[in-house]
Amino acid sequence: MTALRIGVLGAARIAPMALIKPAQANPEVDVVAVAARDKDRAQAFATKHGIPKVHDSYDALIADPDIDAVYNPLPNGLHASWTMAALEAGKHVLCEKPFTSNAAEASEVAEVAAAHPDQVVMEAFHYRYHPFAQRLQEIVQSGELGTLQSVETWMCIPLPKFNDIRYDYALAGGATMDLGCYTIHFMRLLAGAEPHVVSAKAALRGPKIDRAMEADMRFDSGMTGHMHCSMWSTSLLSLGAKVVGDHGQMTVRNFTMPHILGKVTVTTPSGKRTERAGKGRTYRYQLEAFCEAVLRDGPVLTPPSDSIANMAVIDAVYEAAGLPLRGL
Repeated sequence: MTALRIGVLGAARIAPMALIKPAQANPEVDVVAVAARDKDRAQAFATKHGIPKVHDSYDALIADPDIDAVYNPLPNGLHASWTMAALEAGKHVLCEKPFTSNAAEASEVAEVAAAHPDQVVMEAFHYRYHPFAQRLQEIVQSGELGTLQSVETWMCIPLPKFNDIRYDYALAGGATMDLGCYTIHFMRLLAGAEPHVVSAKAALRGPKIDRAMEADMRFDSGMTGHMHCSMWSTSLLSLGAKVVGDHGQMTVRNFTMPHILGKVTVTTPSGKRTERAGKGRTYRYQLEAFCEAVLRDGPVLTPPSDSIANMAVIDAVYEAAGLPLRGL
């Protein structure tokens, strides 16, 4: 395989930033096809981004023998079915977060993935592949902060366009799905363990749709956790984390897009220091990791097993908040 040939399911707004632009700078990747429900929209998307082939349907794209891998940025409620279909068609899959609508769906996808061991399946938690995420994990695991006592993560990004699909329950929308998946994933990474949800409280946009969510967690070690996410609340724009240990604390700014003023500050009895995240973009690192996994059997940091665990916490948050699981 001289270059990894990727097809895109849907003309999603995230695709240029998450895949097309990084691919243009990566000689090992060619974005060769796109399919959308509206062929005219797909054609316009292909023309704008220099994609040579347009398919009439998602089925046609995943059946294309000239495609090695599929990027799946469809609405949340379609992730599971089309990821499984792509795997059955012999394609590698880079699937946008959240991986599925709920943990049961994630388990179904994992079973299909296990039946196709030669295919790579990666959930697109792009921040996880940036050196900044690795560095934050190193700091926590180094013991510099001592025994961990609490971890708090938050991600608040305003989305006042209420007809957006992220507010659509039928498409597995909600703040916890769109942004909370990050805060939960990052909490799990920093804690190095799986949390139990103690309580959760949602601010609603509709009877089943959370526009904001707060949840308290606990870990078997006795450490506590708290996450806050919002698509529309008084917390307009804030992304970060705070980890407290008995020897010090670590605060993080902008873990998801660390090239934009991302930094970490560590405070201990020996002093205070700040480390900058650097300028590399997360999506570049993610695509490089996907290529490494497909072409050279490199590691996948966000495999289906991790996705099941993350979706299980999301499900538990919704249950604790008295809301139905997505995809039901």
